Amino acid sequence: MMASTRASYDAVASAYADAFMDELENRPIERGLLDCFVSICSERAGLVADVGCGPGHVTRYLSDRGVEVMGLDLSPAMVEEARRRNPDLEFRVGTMTDLEEQDGGWAAAVVLYSIIHLSPRDRESALREFARVIQPGGALLISFHVSTEEQPSGTAIHLETWFDQPVDITGFFLAPETVIATLADVGFEVVVRLERQSLADDEYPSRRCYLLASRVEGVTRRARGDLDRE
Repeated sequence: MMASTRASYDAVASAYADAFMDELENRPIERGLLDCFVSICSERAGLVADVGCGPGHVTRYLSDRGVEVMGLDLSPAMVEEARRRNPDLEFRVGTMTDLEEQDGGWAAAVVLYSIIHLSPRDRESALREFARVIQPGGALLISFHVSTEEQPSGTAIHLETWFDQPVDITGFFLAPETVIATLADVGFEVVVRLERQSLADDEYPSRRCYLLASRVEGVTRRARGDLDRE
């Protein structure tokens, strides 16, 4: 699934970037959440990661507000778009299920709609990786689609065409309680939960959830090798 997701985003990278690069201008709730995240990040030193950064618009927003931030994306073509549009910022190719970062290497992370393409097993692996690399007390801002009128939580949608390109990509609709429970299991405490409906004509018509969580100190987690053997 990860390989097909990478190839699909590679195929649509330019069109996707054109469509979403300026989306925060019409997203006051997201801007408010990101401003809150910036305030939290200002209280501690260290690198902040924008995971699933796409063309880098959230990375840019955070950087412009004084955050030491880098963008990470699975798609090499999307990373090239981000670098071209934001040549002064750092972007890396990588996967959230196996982060090339030392334990406690990040002060915080923002993960907007980036876990929706992960299977339940890979989603848990990703959240464990966030718990491993985010410093105790560090923040995680995460968002995902919850449901639509046709798609309840727990279902998935598969696309074969996107931005007029052939793709093979699956998106999951996630129950907030499921994500919150997994976050707790891996070492996060959710401190803010916000849900909303689609508010603009150019938005995908879904109910969506935003969670702001804090990395708990002193939580024992299973090693990645133990998870792999399950």
